[in-house]
Amino acid sequence: MSPKQLVSAWVDAFNQGNADKITEFYASDAINHQVANAPVEGKEAIRAMFRAEFANAKMVCIVENIFEDGDWAILEWKDPIGLRGCGFFKVENSLITFQRGYWDKLSFLKAHNLPIPQ
Repeated sequence: MSPKQLVSAWVDAFNQGNADKITEFYASDAINHQVANAPVEGKEAIRAMFRAEFANAKMVCIVENIFEDGDWAILEWKDPIGLRGCGFFKVENSLITFQRGYWDKLSFLKAHNLPIPQ
């Protein structure tokens, strides 16, 4: 599966809110670094992160663009309430080994009525 195809399938799993399904796209030693948060290392820690996130808020990823460059896929996204962001996915052997995401955490927390850290 190409990086672009993998990220397209990842978006489908993300929109289902299924932490177990989305985690299958990651290598066992993958790193997911959403820059507004500390990096999450390892497939099981990534699964726990998604379980917590999906329990906290209904999230929907609407693809604006998916670009591919070698082992990398770049996702530009928006959601139904107007938030936007982008993600970079390094794909090796059809699995995500590294992911970095950029989005506005404060706007996300406010939009979902979640606590704002002090």
